[in-house]
Amino acid sequence: MLITLQKVGKSFGAERILEGVTATVDRQDRIGIIGENGTGKTTLVRIITGSLVPDEGEVTYSHNLTWGYLEQNASLDTTRTVWEEMEDAYAPSLEAMRQLEQLNRELALHPDDPKLLEQHAAATAIIDAQDAYHREVQIRKVLSGMAFPPQADDKLVRVLSGGERTRLQLAKLLLQNPDVLILDEPTNHLDFETLEWLESYLKTYSGAILTVSHDRYFLDAVVNRIWELEQNTITCYRGNYSAYLPQKEQAVAVQQKQHDADVARAKKLQEYVDKNLVRASTTKMAQSRRKQLEKMEITEQPHRAGYELKFRFEYDMAPYEDVLTTKKLCVSAGGHRLVTDLDLNLLRGERLVIAGPNGTGKSTLLRVLAGRQHPDSGTVRLGSGVRLSTFEQQQRRTGGRVIDAIWNKYPRMTELEVRSHLARLNFKGEDVFKEVATLSGGELSRLRFAEILLERPNLLFLDEPTNHLDIYMRESLGRALAAYTGTLLLVTHDRYLMNSLGCPILYLEEGGGVFYAGYSQLLAHTSMEAPKSAARRREEKEQKPQRSQKEERRLRAEVRTRARELEREIETLGADIVEMEQEISLPEIASDHLKLTELCDKLEDTRFHQNELYDEWEKLLEEYGEYLE
Repeated sequence: MLITLQKVGKSFGAERILEGVTATVDRQDRIGIIGENGTGKTTLVRIITGSLVPDEGEVTYSHNLTWGYLEQNASLDTTRTVWEEMEDAYAPSLEAMRQLEQLNRELALHPDDPKLLEQHAAATAIIDAQDAYHREVQIRKVLSGMAFPPQADDKLVRVLSGGERTRLQLAKLLLQNPDVLILDEPTNHLDFETLEWLESYLKTYSGAILTVSHDRYFLDAVVNRIWELEQNTITCYRGNYSAYLPQKEQAVAVQQKQHDADVARAKKLQEYVDKNLVRASTTKMAQSRRKQLEKMEITEQPHRAGYELKFRFEYDMAPYEDVLTTKKLCVSAGGHRLVTDLDLNLLRGERLVIAGPNGTGKSTLLRVLAGRQHPDSGTVRLGSGVRLSTFEQQQRRTGGRVIDAIWNKYPRMTELEVRSHLARLNFKGEDVFKEVATLSGGELSRLRFAEILLERPNLLFLDEPTNHLDIYMRESLGRALAAYTGTLLLVTHDRYLMNSLGCPILYLEEGGGVFYAGYSQLLAHTSMEAPKSAARRREEKEQKPQRSQKEERRLRAEVRTRARELEREIETLGADIVEMEQEISLPEIASDHLKLTELCDKLEDTRFHQNELYDEWEKLLEEYGEYLE
């Protein structure tokens, strides 16, 4: 066994997070940790890695165990290049090499000094363990496998996209060759192609894997065991997520059956006691029954809140047949063409998924279709009778309480009606009085869905709705969308949701869009299509039509203006990130589980937004770099 947890417990103040957690990690284990948001998954991982000390119980490790930890909010050194970050994986060996040079000089003067010889042997062992003299070959091999071409070696980390940074972090971990690879939400904000790559890589990994994830396809593709974190402890299941579901269902059914039987038996005993205790002839038997009742332990009713949320998106009036029509639609951002001559006709009751790599303009296109941003050219028309609701990727943190967010918009609802409605989205008890400004990303998403249910739209625009949701809420949302009879336009990287809806997909890439009949057709296309060579990209660039001097001046001004805007926004977000990272390290935050979770969610959102701006800045540089000189 590599890692053993024995009756581990952890509290933050009066709040109990983990209790009696007992489990093991063996060689070749692929463990997926699942659970509702806020149940302590990241806390459990931090205890396993030793960055957090449990209040009780112990964690033991096999001799000389090594692990690599891909943290949810980890950051690379943005001042380094890709190659420098990879060399950092050899930091112990590089330091040993420097020591070896000094030791060799000292040994030349004192060749028989036992202390120097011992230090020399120790330094040599460190270098040999990492095969550091062949590090350049190893780095090149791993970078190539992680889809980093040689020309990316000198690329600064700060211009990498979110997916590229994840691949770079994983590449570093691979060079470190840990016995256990620990990943916290590794699929967050990764595009379709990067997800496919990540799964392929992990399938061939030689060590054990421990991952926190809400991505059902990822869990099905990678893991062979499930740890479900529920009510402060974990239950272990064999197999991937699809294998876990029937096991969980059976366990819940057995527990519910035992609970009902215990309650029925207790009721029967109590009835006998009530009827016979006062009778002289049956007093002793009644007292015996009462003792049985006092000693009896009622099996706890199974916890169901996490995976049985039931809500439906409904509308009052159906629109006319043509719900959304575009003609020759062209959309750009920062001088980069995202969509060209898009003709789209979405009819009543139809569904369409918009997919594609990060930075291809999916969210921008959705804003244009919703009328929140003007296109470069072409037209967008919503049909008569359309009632539109939108879900944005980044939810706004407004003032007031959760209950006020609904009550202020619908003042005729009673308090009971508002609380009953919020309970459908798992806001129960004191949760309804939380300040909206303190909600986590998942809670903000659930609150927005509570609003949308009351808006009763017949046209839904959803931009990455599953990003911050736990796996149970994702299941509930998937069922609600599948049952929705209105018109749906959805931007998502969630492959399970994409496939389960069984609708056409508009795949955006390199300024154009291609329609596919469904997920299987898209999968067949992306698995066969090879990336364009650098020569082909240069050839396409050279074939672009020549512009007039007036057009060149206008474009140069637009590019420079947008570049300055991006740089200012990136710098501002960078300052916010540094401030939040410093705040996370404060003792009063580290000891408050809820505040720590909320701040980590906010930090993740900010980093992701900064990565999006980096993506746009890089594309601007590649496409119009000469205008910025």
